[in-house]
Amino acid sequence: MYISKLKLYGFKSFLKKSEIIFGKGVTCIVGPNGCGKTNIVDALRWVIGEQKSRVLRADRNTDVIFNGTATRKQLNLAEVSLTIHNVSGNVPTEYSDIEIIRRVYRNSDSEYFINKNLCRLKDITNLFIDTGMGANAYSIIELKMIDDILNENPQERKKLFEEAAGVNKYRIQRRTALRKLEATVDDMTRVSDIIGEVEVKVKNLKRQLRKYDSYTKVTTQLIDSSVLLATCKVNKIKIESDPVLFELEKDKKRYATISEILKVKENEAENKQKLFDV
Repeated sequence: MYISKLKLYGFKSFLKKSEIIFGKGVTCIVGPNGCGKTNIVDALRWVIGEQKSRVLRADRNTDVIFNGTATRKQLNLAEVSLTIHNVSGNVPTEYSDIEIIRRVYRNSDSEYFINKNLCRLKDITNLFIDTGMGANAYSIIELKMIDDILNENPQERKKLFEEAAGVNKYRIQRRTALRKLEATVDDMTRVSDIIGEVEVKVKNLKRQLRKYDSYTKVTTQLIDSSVLLATCKVNKIKIESDPVLFELEKDKKRYATISEILKVKENEAENKQKLFDV
């Protein structure tokens, strides 16, 4: 695996589109002071994910965009493209050539691409884990960084050795797995709290259900008793009213007989009265 091509446009002093071809093996970039050699190193750092403006010798992320001169207008974006020849397969991808593109605009918007496909910074970082080419890896070391490494605490030096040994990927995976476990534990705790709340509600609902069952039972008994009481009252009234109705029916018949007799008597009396009048 080696860097085969670097394209720059609008990055620091590179106003025009510039392309640097690297051959396999050791390549040196030679030039006088101020010609932009360090800017090439900064471009390499920047395109593979460097986020610290201090490392890039800038105050803000947008300071890497060409800021203009007395005769040239400033640009609104900076873009760096890095092509890596991956014949050895150190980078876990099926492509033999990998092109990484990073682009930043004046409004601080950023874009990242892997082989022309839009991606996240995390995707680029994961691509270079344990390859020695990460933004915080050992592949790019300046002169002053030697002193920084020697003066670093053992823990920071350990990270550098782990990156070189190729175990950093597993440390990151372990850390990610631990975070997921912690998140799972938190979820389980929350689920336990929810289960406790639901159990309380279930107990209340069961108590209310028992009350409802008792109410339904009592209401059914009350309706049955009311129907039975009404039936008894109707039967009692019928038993008490039957003799009266029987006597009333007899009186009606007797009244009808007497009325007939009375009517006959009245007719006879009228006939006799007519005879006397003649």
